Amino acid sequence: MSASRRLFLAAPALVLLPRPLWSDSSAIGTTVSLAGKASLARVSAVMDLHPADPLMEGDTVTVGASSTAVLELFTATLINLGPEARLVLDRFTADLGGVITIGGPVVFDRAEDLPKLDLTVQNAFAQIGVRGTRFFAGPSKGVYGVFVARGSVDVTAGGATRRLGPGDGVDIAAPGAAPSAVAHWKAPRIAAAFASVGLTP
Repeated sequence: MSASRRLFLAAPALVLLPRPLWSDSSAIGTTVSLAGKASLARVSAVMDLHPADPLMEGDTVTVGASSTAVLELFTATLINLGPEARLVLDRFTADLGGVITIGGPVVFDRAEDLPKLDLTVQNAFAQIGVRGTRFFAGPSKGVYGVFVARGSVDVTAGGATRRLGPGDGVDIAAPGAAPSAVAHWKAPRIAAAFASVGLTP
């Protein structure tokens, strides 16, 4: 068989190889919308993210500069990612929860009338225990901030835990530092935090 014939036969296999990555029936979520650019890393492949792309356990979503993305984890759990945010779906089961690793500005939103999730959101600064709520986590006023708009979360960092309710926020100065005392955030800071992921409070 000639070399040109061998190359002709091999080409379709190279083109078709990534396709099963997008058709897996075990999706745990979907890409709701995207403004700008983002990438999806799955197994050993990295591809551009598009609206309606399925999300699988183990996926990593990375948002580009000046871009935002909205993801939905089944069922009805929305995650808004701001510019240069990163999300790893370490482990997630619908209506049960799991573990998600984040970086950059993120807003998590789940309606209070839905079954409670046992979800842990973690990053270099803190571990956030979620039971069904709406909260922001990310850079804010030169520190890492966590703010709860609805529901409650437990923020653990530097060997200390703070429980936040509606209107409450904490600051974490650096990885390994304990959260600040719980304080009510003022409207301008809340608006800036949510605007960083393309939302209003």
